[in-house]
Amino acid sequence: MLVTPADNPFEEPRSGRLTAWGNALLGGFVPPDNAAAAVLGEDETHRVTGLPGDEPGELHGLTWALGRLRVLGVTGLRLALPSAGHPLGLTGPAAFNTRALAAGEAVLAVGVPLGLVPEVEVFGPAGDQSATVLWRCSTVNEAPPADVPSLHEAERELADGLRETTLLLTKLDVAGAGPEALRALEQYRRRGHAELLAPGYPPRAVRVLESARQISALLSIALSGHGAAVSASEMTARREVLAPLRRTARRAQVAAYNALVDERA
Repeated sequence: MLVTPADNPFEEPRSGRLTAWGNALLGGFVPPDNAAAAVLGEDETHRVTGLPGDEPGELHGLTWALGRLRVLGVTGLRLALPSAGHPLGLTGPAAFNTRALAAGEAVLAVGVPLGLVPEVEVFGPAGDQSATVLWRCSTVNEAPPADVPSLHEAERELADGLRETTLLLTKLDVAGAGPEALRALEQYRRRGHAELLAPGYPPRAVRVLESARQISALLSIALSGHGAAVSASEMTARREVLAPLRRTARRAQVAAYNALVDERA
């Protein structure tokens, strides 16, 4: 079964983990094995294919692949979180963008025009599932990534977005949605204490990412049917009202993960 970040907005995108820990490795903040273990997380395996010089179908582990990227001249990694009509963080070409959009995420290299898109396969019974990830590497265009704000811009947008989110969710009566919404909020709070980003990232990036995750969690709850609005027309109206806030949160996520590269630049 193929999965994308949209399947569980409470989980960190795998491309985010690769970006953060890859940047920590390339910046000299962590050793290769530690970075690879952090990217792996609770998944069964991660493999990389399609690196320059690879034979067709050749597979590599994360530690080797990250080392190879550094040898090729990669100096950093950037996150992309595209969605329909919003190629956030992408540079083209169209074929790469299409794969990234299908996955809902991608990683773009800095210094060498390469990009990686994860293909995730989940297996096992409910409650005891694991995943294997295949990162497909290919050439990308050398161009500014689409619609990515600076960390300062993202922080300012989120401050406005958090205030607007609170007002909108109160208006939509999400706070009065009952036990199901409260359980969803508690799920977010428990996950919110997990370590964010990786060594070397500035504190502001951590703050921005936590704020973006907070908005994303609240919007996910609002868009999952909780609250006073229950009819199809009311849910459509709710999605339209909250869509700009979802875009703000995704832009901020990308800015936070890219901060170790962009702030240095």
